[in-house]
Amino acid sequence: MPYKEKKVEKLYYSIGEIADMFNVNTSLIRYWEKEFDVIKPKKNKKGNRFFTIDDINNFYLIHELVKGRGMTLRGAKKKLKENREDTIKNFELVKILKGVRGQLLEIKEGL
Repeated sequence: MPYKEKKVEKLYYSIGEIADMFNVNTSLIRYWEKEFDVIKPKKNKKGNRFFTIDDINNFYLIHELVKGRGMTLRGAKKKLKENREDTIKNFELVKILKGVRGQLLEIKEGL
């Protein structure tokens, strides 16, 4: 069996990288960090924030609720607090469906 090298993922991402991922300003990332207790970046002695994959997944949830569905921050906090598991399952389902839709559009264009 041939050796397959695993995809290397970074352990920590800077605030600039996170802002680029979501196409938002770094100030919004800092604001959401203060508002949502699920986001807990590591900080070095200089105070630079380093976000983990879990933080990024939480940002995806928050971004989808606030920007995608148009919820208020208060509503997003409440939804994450009351039924986090359902929110995560729905988010995963929407993500999969968007991927399928993209594939179907590619097939349609290829015909």
